[in-house]
Amino acid sequence: MQIFNTMTRQKEEFVPQKEGEYRIYVCGPTVYNYIHIGNARPMIVFDTLRRYLEYCGNKVYYVSNITDIDDKLIQKGQQEGISMQEVARKFEAEYIKDSEGLNVEEPTVRPRATEHIGEIIKIVKDLVDSGHAYVARNGDVYFRVKSDPGYGKLSHLNLDDLESGNRTLRSQMDDDLKEDPADFAVWKAAKPGEPYWESPWGHGRPGWHIECSAMARKHLGNTIDLHAGGQDLIFPHHENEIAQSECANGCTFSRYWMHNGFLNINNEKMSKSAGNFFTVREIAEKYGYEPIRYFMLTAGYRMPLNYTVDLIESCKNSLERLYTCRDNLDFAIEHAHGTDTALAAKCEEARTKFKTAMDDDLNTPDALAAVFDFVKEINTLSDASDKATLELAAKTFDELTGVLGLLYNRKKDEVPADVTALVEERAAAKKAKDWAKADAIRAQLTEMGWSVTDTAQGPKIAKL
Repeated sequence: MQIFNTMTRQKEEFVPQKEGEYRIYVCGPTVYNYIHIGNARPMIVFDTLRRYLEYCGNKVYYVSNITDIDDKLIQKGQQEGISMQEVARKFEAEYIKDSEGLNVEEPTVRPRATEHIGEIIKIVKDLVDSGHAYVARNGDVYFRVKSDPGYGKLSHLNLDDLESGNRTLRSQMDDDLKEDPADFAVWKAAKPGEPYWESPWGHGRPGWHIECSAMARKHLGNTIDLHAGGQDLIFPHHENEIAQSECANGCTFSRYWMHNGFLNINNEKMSKSAGNFFTVREIAEKYGYEPIRYFMLTAGYRMPLNYTVDLIESCKNSLERLYTCRDNLDFAIEHAHGTDTALAAKCEEARTKFKTAMDDDLNTPDALAAVFDFVKEINTLSDASDKATLELAAKTFDELTGVLGLLYNRKKDEVPADVTALVEERAAAKKAKDWAKADAIRAQLTEMGWSVTDTAQGPKIAKL
């Protein structure tokens, strides 16, 4: 499999340290509110990568964290008159609910930052002892950026550019405390009324970047195979993670880096001030979760993606085509009477097209195209196919859609006995050429919430 490595800015063969075993860390949310539609993109993209690696026979250790200590959490708690922990647990539960709705597999480990304070303090102490970090006069601890000659290698910016970028992220107070404007906090002295932990530098709490370094090291080791997240995390978050992890551990932090592109709303950047800010929950209540997942797979993960109502409606329609095809396959298997095996070759062809697409930097648009090419073949050849071939087609269809995390709402409707009896009565009426009675029974079935379609294999019943 080839992936685009942000570090080298080129596609590379994705080879793990240990054959058949991938260790992946994906930055999770800061749980101070419901996740927005942009948050859903990395969740779905890298869940799909994980599913594909597992489909190819690999073991994947997948860690995605919960940031449950942050300025935003503290502010939210103060606004609502509850503790930071209460805010975090409330919105962590809502995040998990949305994850399940989007069919994102549960991580191997979902670590919370507040449960890793000991590991965080250990890394900060190592950085201070080695001279890569220093204690400011107020008890803050800052990473000494100029102590790391490789700083900036992920974002591909020089130190002057990075210092300029950091000016938007710091206050005048920080300037007075730092040795250098580019230095960043790995430990923050507690302010009055804030939650804190004991540390060698007094009461305080971790900086944002150090949390992921500690959780990745604890659960995946000093060097991981892949670190992933949104493009907005390249600088400063991932750049700072690399610096502090490699200076503390003395080795490469992550061998590969993947970043998904931005999500726009109606060709504009999403923001609350522009009135185009949508949570996953809001969209799911209108259109369901699965169209959101499908939508995220319609463009290459590195490309910008534009959300519109028309597009999400189109995704709903595409999903309906997939569900209809799979239901038709079940019906064809149940009523199989053909002898043709041509569809078997199409199954292998579909797998090959699908795998070629996914091996090319997780090309989900082409993978979806391979699935829909297969749908056309199924629709054309299933009537004449024998049962074993149809069962193979169903297995292949389930494999490919399963890798993409789709068709997870599929359920077979149990047909009530009275509906079955009416369908049989209608068939008898048609055989007797009593068209009026047959039409009346069809109308009765419609009122009961069922449709009946006449096929070469017999009547097909479906829930309306």
